[in-house]
Amino acid sequence: MTLAPQELENTASKFAAEAIKLDSQGSHSSAINSYQRASEALIKLVQIYPEYKLNRVYLERASAYQNRIKAIQMANGLLEEDRRPNYSVADLKDPLANGAHSTSINSKLISTTVPHKINNPSVNNNHNIKNALRDNPQSQNTSTVQELSKELENLILKEKPKVTWSEVIGLEDAKRAIRESIVYPTKRADLFPLGWPRGILLFGPPGCGKTLLAAAAAAEIHGYFINIDAASMMSKWLGEAEKNISKLFTFARALHEKERIPILLFIDEIDSLLGTRNGEVGGEVRVKNQFLTEMDGVNGKSKDSFLYVIGATNKPWSLESGFLRRFQKRIYVTLPDMASRKNLFRQYTAKLAQDTSVKVDDLAKLSESYSASDIKDICQSAQLKVVNELFEKGEPTDDTILPRELNLTDFKEMFKVRKPSVSPDMIRAYLRWSEQFKAL
Repeated sequence: MTLAPQELENTASKFAAEAIKLDSQGSHSSAINSYQRASEALIKLVQIYPEYKLNRVYLERASAYQNRIKAIQMANGLLEEDRRPNYSVADLKDPLANGAHSTSINSKLISTTVPHKINNPSVNNNHNIKNALRDNPQSQNTSTVQELSKELENLILKEKPKVTWSEVIGLEDAKRAIRESIVYPTKRADLFPLGWPRGILLFGPPGCGKTLLAAAAAAEIHGYFINIDAASMMSKWLGEAEKNISKLFTFARALHEKERIPILLFIDEIDSLLGTRNGEVGGEVRVKNQFLTEMDGVNGKSKDSFLYVIGATNKPWSLESGFLRRFQKRIYVTLPDMASRKNLFRQYTAKLAQDTSVKVDDLAKLSESYSASDIKDICQSAQLKVVNELFEKGEPTDDTILPRELNLTDFKEMFKVRKPSVSPDMIRAYLRWSEQFKAL
């Protein structure tokens, strides 16, 4: 991009950050003005550069700012019923949707009048509404969950996992530490007068079962498993990332209070959210500070809460020391040992047609330094090999025609062409970090 669009983008970011700050301080009129100026800068950018690839994002941001303006005005009685704008994201026209050079932008997007005064009766009405919600906390929690669910629906997968401990092969130390922290307190909280850990960090090579461990714990305690990709929480817009963090924890707390069941907040790739970076800017610092604040609230202010934060990372050494204290349990999820590899091969080959030459003991010896995910890939690739042979002989239209049985040679060939995804240097790095910071 040239300098001009960069200036417009920077202008929009500046006004957006200013609006968010004013909005949080209750300066509604000034916040509306800043939201409006941020929106106008984005629309001008789209009009001048109709073919730019980020235009759709700019339009969505502009729509979000206008929706916030409308929400502030309606909350404070600044719009009469017949003067309230009626627009949505659907009203916004993507300049690339109907031709490369279309520059038509819905005029409703920038037509809202910016008020300069908030009358006292409306403020009093809002105060009465807040009092009513305070007197009826169940209604307030339900409303909070519903509102935040809509806002975070693209970031959050909320489900009750159907995973059992038997599906987690090996990792006995990790399973024991998670049972002590999560499962046992939910069954007998009276046995923990000093409380229990609510922050758990799972670290280790990729493909070793970190997510599966957290899901199995959630299934055993019959709780919600909220799976978050940390990278999706970040945003190029100033103030948005820390707002996402705040909304995430607010949603989890409200859901816990409403449902009265344990909540496991699983944040994958947490190093992308909390890791150290060269040339760190103010927005990243604010995200980290916000996360620290929320974690302190989970660990300290809610003594009897069953809200847990489980972070997973393949690069634990990139986390700052200040965050490690918030994760009382730091568990090394290792590569599968010999016994675990036998169980993994037994589980995966049970579904495959194989002859007597295939022995799980032999396969376990061949797969040293392979992760659980690598072992599954080996079994899958061996099956693909015999299926490919069947199709090369001619397309099998008859369902009774099946591939030949797998033999040990097929697996050995797969080991030659599929190497471990984890190098010895990586394993040494994990061991060094674990010796220094592990907390089982």
